[in-house]
Amino acid sequence: MSEQPQEIVDPRVMRDVLGHFASGITVVTATEPDGPIGFTCQSFSSLSLDPPLVAFAPARTSTTWPRLRAIARFCVNVLADDQDGLSSQFARSGTDKYAGVTWSPSAHGSPVLDGVVAWIDCELYAEHDGGDHTIVVGRVLDLGATAQKTPLVFHRGAYGLQAAVVPPPGA
Repeated sequence: MSEQPQEIVDPRVMRDVLGHFASGITVVTATEPDGPIGFTCQSFSSLSLDPPLVAFAPARTSTTWPRLRAIARFCVNVLADDQDGLSSQFARSGTDKYAGVTWSPSAHGSPVLDGVVAWIDCELYAEHDGGDHTIVVGRVLDLGATAQKTPLVFHRGAYGLQAAVVPPPGA
């Protein structure tokens, strides 16, 4: 295979185009000796059933991920549709992310946030280079879900699904 010159993809165009893919919102949590820590993460997916693995991708600029990595155990909390405030709260740096937040420890000690759709308790399995992000693979230790809840969705730069304007056939 011969090398072809690579065209440069405009990051703004890439963000806009990939924003058409709806995704859920998670908050990844852990507990340090001084208390709980966590961050909002939109890039999350199921990876494998055997072994049970999930993946998420924190930005390389994250100051929280290195602290979670050192703990090597964490919980991925899938936010409910009424938790957009939590998403914003855990996305901010330099603030008390847990102010007003209720949670309980998982069997492995990581915070499970109250009211989430689902939670996945993990241990660090692997890390891979992902450009300006790190691809983190977690081995699932325990998990649970609430069937009565609907997940928080992020689509086209906003929470919730935007109404698509689709012309009628033949228009």
